[in-house]
Amino acid sequence: MTARAKTLWFDGKMVPWEQAQVHVMSHAIHYGSSIFEGIRSYEMDGKPVVFRLHDHLKRFFDSARIYRWQIRYDINDLTAATYEVLQDNKLTNAYIRPALFLGEGSIGLAPGDETPIHTIVGAFPWGSYLGAEALEQGVDVMVSSWNRVAPNTLPFLAKAGGNYLSSQLIAQEARRLGFAEGIALDVNGLVAEGAGQNLFLVRDGVLITPPTIASILPGITRDTIIELAREEGIEVRETQMPREALYLADELFFTGTASEICPIRSVDNITIGQGKAGPITQRLQALFFGLFNGKTQDKWSWVSRP
Repeated sequence: MTARAKTLWFDGKMVPWEQAQVHVMSHAIHYGSSIFEGIRSYEMDGKPVVFRLHDHLKRFFDSARIYRWQIRYDINDLTAATYEVLQDNKLTNAYIRPALFLGEGSIGLAPGDETPIHTIVGAFPWGSYLGAEALEQGVDVMVSSWNRVAPNTLPFLAKAGGNYLSSQLIAQEARRLGFAEGIALDVNGLVAEGAGQNLFLVRDGVLITPPTIASILPGITRDTIIELAREEGIEVRETQMPREALYLADELFFTGTASEICPIRSVDNITIGQGKAGPITQRLQALFFGLFNGKTQDKWSWVSRP
């Protein structure tokens, strides 16, 4: 069960968590018409710092633009709302969820002008998505029988709620078969991403990740790892790869706001490398988490304080 906080921000004001309700005839419930972001705050010097808040909110507005939904608020409003939610709930290490959804109005597929558009920002304490021990020990995954949708089918540059029905199928299949997570291929049978994470492969010291044309969401954490790796002199390639490249990797790991930097120890019961976090994965983990304890210089102003 998702942890609860005391309050959240709903259409411009703070409301008690249990009173943030929507009508059962809301357009979003019937058609998945919503967008969202996942953002992390970490405790630093006893206070919360938020990671790449502006970049997440920019993507939030980009997602709304793709679907032609008008947000009543601007980035400054949602930035202030994020900080207010953290402060009101006395949260430091937290998962932050801005979301936009279409409410009760036209039941037709194309929402009418009378259909309200709601915006919320909630936050709650949450650990690493695949478990704290997974960050060190890694996880066992499988290649899913479910592919990502083809380009020009659903816009994968938008972080939209409806897209994640695909992710649910991938994750549910993996858990049902005893794996921690699934990896999806794209319409061409090439590697795409995890159910809710981007994917990196290490081979002969080179860091490789699928390109955005592989029907992936270009993740904020993905971009962070690419920047940190290049800063360290690690060669990075964004290129398409076949399924079997996963089996031949020296190292493999997921990235994502929820999953953070999570090693993969096996794919389809084939051990990857030494079956645990490899040296480049560990190096990038240290650089990433170092942003929140001062060990990694934040040259990009990624970390902000309420």
